[in-house]
Amino acid sequence: MAENTQVANFNTQLSYYTNRYVDLMERDLTSRGMEFDSYSKDCVVAAMGSIFQMVHESGVSFEAINGSNLKFILSKVAALKLNANAQPRECYFQIRNVNVAAKGQKPQWEKKIEFAIEGDGNDALVSRYGVNVSKVFPYWKVREGDKYIPPRHRGVEITPPEWEESGVGKVVRVVYPIQYKDGHIEYLSCERADVLKNLAAHIKNNLQNETFGICADRYKATDAQKAQIEAKKKEVMKKVADIGELEAIIDCEELRPYISPSYYETQSRESMIVRKMRNNIMKSIPKKWDNPVQAYEYNTMDATYREVQEEIEQNANKEEFIPEPMAIEEQPKQPTVAEVAKTSEKEPVPAAGKEPEIPDFMKQEEM
Repeated sequence: MAENTQVANFNTQLSYYTNRYVDLMERDLTSRGMEFDSYSKDCVVAAMGSIFQMVHESGVSFEAINGSNLKFILSKVAALKLNANAQPRECYFQIRNVNVAAKGQKPQWEKKIEFAIEGDGNDALVSRYGVNVSKVFPYWKVREGDKYIPPRHRGVEITPPEWEESGVGKVVRVVYPIQYKDGHIEYLSCERADVLKNLAAHIKNNLQNETFGICADRYKATDAQKAQIEAKKKEVMKKVADIGELEAIIDCEELRPYISPSYYETQSRESMIVRKMRNNIMKSIPKKWDNPVQAYEYNTMDATYREVQEEIEQNANKEEFIPEPMAIEEQPKQPTVAEVAKTSEKEPVPAAGKEPEIPDFMKQEEM
């Protein structure tokens, strides 16, 4: 009986917040000159379900999530039309603790949602927005034991590749046949070895909050300690460069603390590497967006863009969220999910022909 009550409460809360945020997204995208169609709505509903379940399983109250952050994430989902309920899914979410305090100030931690595109999400974006792309064919997973002859170029003419499958060995190459609107097909590929650059960037990102035992809190480190920490980070990245081989880096015990288990666990290692190869191909294809809102939302997810922003802001305040008790000081200026939903619920329906008044946190972010 108690279990049924918990399920009912879960569904009631999910329905309440989903309805509130669907309304917010419709007004947000419309105010920015973009249509909020039925599929955008489906994507927002799917995202809310996925995020709500994730937060619930973490043992955190959904009301504690930063409301402006959630609105920001859902805007991306709606604008890019990425479906978390697609099979395979097109995007995923994770929860992090983020220090929102200014540099040099006492840390202020907030729980925020982060959003990333899965491999099939990149396929969907290229299919819809790839410049002159007519069709994205299913990708090929070329293995060690396969017979593969790459395409040959003779002037502007291309001889298609030949692939004879054996099903034996690791995936050494991913190939995407892409058909363009003029009828020609290009065969875009990525080698397994090319994932090395992804892994190096992954390790560098995971070193952001590392102190190597030099101090307990890097935000309170002295200048001398900061110099020591930076030197140690350079040592780690030099080791990555010196090894210079994907599998050897993944298997290096010294580097293992800075590598996600997805890279080295037996059940996920191969799929992780294949996903990175797919992403490297699809992200390289130029895209023409229907609306500048889409371009903005996509570009703010780009790794290079984020690196530049982090460098400018000297922000590296993220750490993985752990549900266990920890001191968290919420920043009072940021609205919570509950406050955002309550604001949406109380807003009167605007008269016909009159523009609705948009709250400050819903206004378009500056480009």
